[in-house]
Amino acid sequence: MASYVLVHGSFQGGWIWKQVAEKLRAAGHVVYHPSLDGCAERAHTLRKEITLDTQGGEIAGLLFHEDLRDVVLVGTSSGGMVVQRAAELAQDRIKRLVFIDALVPIPGETVSTINGRPAYDPSQLTYGLKPEEVKEKAFADLPPTIREWAVARYTRHPRTPTEEAVDLKAFWAAKWQVDVLRCKRSGAPPEVHQRRTAERLGGKYSEIDSGHYPMLSNTDEVVKYLLEMA
Repeated sequence: MASYVLVHGSFQGGWIWKQVAEKLRAAGHVVYHPSLDGCAERAHTLRKEITLDTQGGEIAGLLFHEDLRDVVLVGTSSGGMVVQRAAELAQDRIKRLVFIDALVPIPGETVSTINGRPAYDPSQLTYGLKPEEVKEKAFADLPPTIREWAVARYTRHPRTPTEEAVDLKAFWAAKWQVDVLRCKRSGAPPEVHQRRTAERLGGKYSEIDSGHYPMLSNTDEVVKYLLEMA
């Protein structure tokens, strides 16, 4: 029996891992997929004090309070950064790190610099689509039925955790067992970034023929991939 903790990315919540979690549990494993502070059903907690440190601390705290050890810690999209910070804080509880189409910055980087786009407005607490744009543009690479379900759950994301240059020196100085899965039909994070993650961490690099949300579009493939980590 393995313990999985699944960390979501921007504009998401723990809900994005729902189908994957159900299948992993059916296979006999322990699974947590929390929504981060300021996201999804916790959007009402949004405040300027939310940072990468606080979100990473949440996940590290979950591992401690639930007495989890030998954890397979999984991050997707900007959740990769949260996984990095949580791993720094709870290194002795980690068995393996898995990055699925994830951002894994080195010190000094931000999501904006990695993805090659302008930084978001520092006067705003969140970033993302305007309400009138969500239905038309959010989760555009998903099949229609799944997309409608995901669009209904879209929330803007706290800005500071992704837009402040990271430290994460302790993460890069440590040794980890790492797996990187890139989504071939996803534009960001770039392929070169994800290959760099695997190379710098001595991890295994793989690809899946999907868009940025394989846990929704290719659920069984993602489950099979994660079960190999058990």
